[in-house]
Amino acid sequence: MDATAHHYAVTVSDLERAVEFYREVLGLEVVSRFSVGGEAFATGVGVDGASADFAHLDAGGARVELVQYTPEGEPRSDGDLNQPGATHLGLEVDDLDAVYEGLPDGVETLSEPQTTESGTRICFLRDPEGTLVELLET
Repeated sequence: MDATAHHYAVTVSDLERAVEFYREVLGLEVVSRFSVGGEAFATGVGVDGASADFAHLDAGGARVELVQYTPEGEPRSDGDLNQPGATHLGLEVDDLDAVYEGLPDGVETLSEPQTTESGTRICFLRDPEGTLVELLET
């Protein structure tokens, strides 16, 4: 198999709010928006009667897919990174301190920027849905 990355997806309850966060706070550009439904889609995702609205954003060589499903499932609790099955998006930035200082009020971070033993600077934040996003400077 020669698999290559196509996208990294985050399921959201409010697509417009999520798009605004990823566009305005993280600076990602929306490259496409579309909806999908029908029996083949519902069967493929394993959700009876499912349809979904999508937004694809350019993250500099990676595509972030935000998706809002109908019907909406139950929300997951905000997990810690050390929980099996935990996920996060990792986005590289040029100046982590400047990005951190420029975050709007109300954006939850796990800590201020930290320098790890490897020399990488990291800062984790949560998007409006509680999904963890790692900002890193290498």
